This record gives sequence, structure tokens and C-alpha cells, in this order.
Amino acid sequence: MTTSASQTMMIQGCLDRLRAGDESARQELIRCACGRLERLTRKMLGGWPRIHRWEETCDVMQNSLLRLCHSLSEAKPAAVVDFFRLAALHIRRELHDLAKHYYGPHGMGTNHATAAWKSPCDDGSAGATAREPLGADEDPASLAAWAEFHHQVERLPEEQRDVFDLLWYQELSQAEAADVLNVSQRTVKRRWASARLRLHKVLGETLPPPS
Repeated sequence: MTTSASQTMMIQGCLDRLRAGDESARQELIRCACGRLERLTRKMLGGWPRIHRWEETCDVMQNSLLRLCHSLSEAKPAAVVDFFRLAALHIRRELHDLAKHYYGPHGMGTNHATAAWKSPCDDGSAGATAREPLGADEDPASLAAWAEFHHQVERLPEEQRDVFDLLWYQELSQAEAADVLNVSQRTVKRRWASARLRLHKVLGETLPPPS
């Protein structure tokens, strides 16, 4: 049995206990899933480079886990894939809130200035500052594209969304995803291809590349 498969069984055991009313299983569940949750957070944060400038993976993960733990007092996922889908939802919400915090009208990022970059029309006068230039992958249109990308992933048919979550966000192999979903690897390949095609049709060239 692979390490991933063994971990999946442990997570499922915690979920079964939680659904049976054992609230102590909640913290054990988070501990068992910690490695995957960190990879999931790092993957999703990589799609928000301007937030990554201000926040580290561990900070985003910690705040997302607080959201997740709170929701687990009411939501009781039945399967491992449902648990990670719930975790991804709370990470997305945390990232969206951070984007509003840093890049809203009065956000630090919106009004950030740096001396490392000079405007072409800077006359060098004392006290002159220049707003930091945006990278090609960091402008508002790019951030909007990522937000729409995550939104469209949520709208995928359940079977396709499960596979996409496991392969794209959690970075499992197709064989590992097949074990988690209890389907054949051929089925995983077919659903993966269908999910990517569906997203491409909806998003077209706005589909962000995997980070």
C-alpha cells in the first residue's frame, strides 16, 4: 500500500468517526491531512502572485484551517474527496478576502509605492515616489481570470470536479486519484480530459496555466 493510499484510509477513518459523533476526530483529521492541505494551499496561492507578495503559504493555510474547523462542526463530509473539496472552498474564500484586503480601493497593495522603480517621467525631485509596476501576470485582469477559473471549477459536474480537485489542486497522480475515487485509472483519464475541455470551452484563452 502506498503512503498516499494509507493516508487516505486514515483520513476516511477520521471522517467516519466525526460523522458518528466523535468530535475529537476533528483535530486528528486535520493532522492526518496536514501535508495534503499544505500542498493544496501552496498550489492555490501560486495562482494569486500579488497575494503571495504579502502572505506566506503557512499564513493562508492557518486562516483557512480555522474556517475549515469551524465548518466541520456542522458539515460532515462523507468521503475524502468531499473533505478536500470543502478545504479548497475555504482556501478560495480566504484568498478572495485577502485580495479584497490588499487590493481594494484602500488596500496596501493598491497604494504600494517603491523606490526600486522609477517612472519614465520622474524628474528626480525630492520626495518623488512611484507606484510599483504590475507584472503581466499580476494585473487586475489576471486576478479576475483566476477568480473566474476557480468559480468555473466549482461548476464542473461532480465526477469531473472530483478528478480535477485531486489532480490539479492536490497534485495526486492519476493512479492515486483512482484509488481515492475507487474507479479505474482509465476513468480518471477520461474525466480529467472532459474537465479540461469543459473549462477551455468556458474560459477560452483566459484559462490560467497550472502553477
